[in-house]
Amino acid sequence: MLRLVVDHRGRERRIGGLYLITDQNDRLLPRVREALTGGVGVLQYRDKIRSPQQRLELGRDLKRLCAEYQVKFIVNDDVELALTLDADGVHLGQDDGDPASARAVLGPKKIIGVSTHSLDEALRAQAAGADYVGFGCIYPTATKDVEAIQGPEQLEQLRGKLKIPIVAIGGITRDNACAVIDAGADAVAVISGVLSAKSPGLAAEEISILFNRHVPYPRGGVLTVAGSDSGGGAGIQADLKTITLLGSYGASAITALTAQNTRGISAMHPVPPAFLAEQIDAVLSDIPIDVVKIGMLSSPEITDTLADKLADYGTRIVVLDPVLNAKGGATLLEDEALAVLKKRLIPLSYLLTPNIPEAEILTGVTITDGAGMELAARALHLMGAKNVLVKGGHMSDGVVTDILFDGSGFTRYSAPRVLTRNTHGTGCTLASAIATFLAQGEPLPGAIMRAKLFVTRAIKFAHPMGKGHGPVNHYLAAKEQAESDTGRK
Repeated sequence: MLRLVVDHRGRERRIGGLYLITDQNDRLLPRVREALTGGVGVLQYRDKIRSPQQRLELGRDLKRLCAEYQVKFIVNDDVELALTLDADGVHLGQDDGDPASARAVLGPKKIIGVSTHSLDEALRAQAAGADYVGFGCIYPTATKDVEAIQGPEQLEQLRGKLKIPIVAIGGITRDNACAVIDAGADAVAVISGVLSAKSPGLAAEEISILFNRHVPYPRGGVLTVAGSDSGGGAGIQADLKTITLLGSYGASAITALTAQNTRGISAMHPVPPAFLAEQIDAVLSDIPIDVVKIGMLSSPEITDTLADKLADYGTRIVVLDPVLNAKGGATLLEDEALAVLKKRLIPLSYLLTPNIPEAEILTGVTITDGAGMELAARALHLMGAKNVLVKGGHMSDGVVTDILFDGSGFTRYSAPRVLTRNTHGTGCTLASAIATFLAQGEPLPGAIMRAKLFVTRAIKFAHPMGKGHGPVNHYLAAKEQAESDTGRK
């Protein structure tokens, strides 16, 4: 997925988003190609070990890749190589020349960057004509010894004095980049965090999407693929309420129509698979979508069609809520469709969000406690889900704990249980809220935490509606969430 980072603060700011620096390891070209599909804005070619001829040949290949994906191509340190390759610019260290000399060689339209480690160095680089500065190290890093760690606080001070873009560098990851972006970084530089990842494209997209946190509202786009609930409490209706009230743009592709109210589903009409494909094509070919949220699928043909489309569009940030049964007990996914979901959709999911009965059906694990939830999460991760959130609402404890497994460790998200029967749409709402916060630039742990708080509020504010399980209250939950966010700022 190609992500365009638009900087609205001035035409002179030509550097923004994810700034990828090459490493010295093998298979560089295929790793860079995959990373560029994840929304890289700038690629810096840094090479300290190859011969001049090898650097020239590899540089040409990298430049072609950058042209293919509309990514700016910057050469590290070597002005003559940048000139020969007709690169977009050059990046200079403190001891590798000055911006004025590089400008004289490359011309006025090329981009000149300078590495800086203090406010004084950054101001001097700006005065010398640099188009942007690299600033760091922001956080400790194992790849380079540095005399001082600058931290987001120093970057924020620099942002208040500098007029040119700042590329933050040093120890930046998905989970600590938000503080850097909020402090004023126009771009974040990453090397191994992307290029050494199992999936460089996904690692790049996890970071590049964080820059949505400062775009105007509606902030980020979410496509929900799910069934329609005529009662309005779950499905497409709950998804779009959640996405909109939390401040993102919601689009939809309907998998089935249901005749449904608070007491259950009385009839269901799946859409033809070809029509589902038409809906997805119509949205993804035109509207910027950052996250896809998946709910009810019903048939194996529908499930297969969706898997095909996600693969066709290279969609990576997918929140899959495996809706198997309705609140009233109706089966919503055929057995053959369940097999397709396990084989094709779970491996495509960025986050899988089963409740305990769903996790038991998917894995065959009997869950009676937290240890069982962890075991099921591990099993679902082995099926291919990048991250698994097993929801604990079906336990009887006074505190509801959801458990996230990211492939290396567990994180628990707990909230007091609200004693009410008005919980229709909680699963749809939680998954849609997570998708929304991801689209708005929250990393996964923060997106889950905020979504958990939102759905807990929605349950707390629910009031009886209908004769069965009433819907949660999206409006009051979003209102209180917005007031809480305003107070925190």
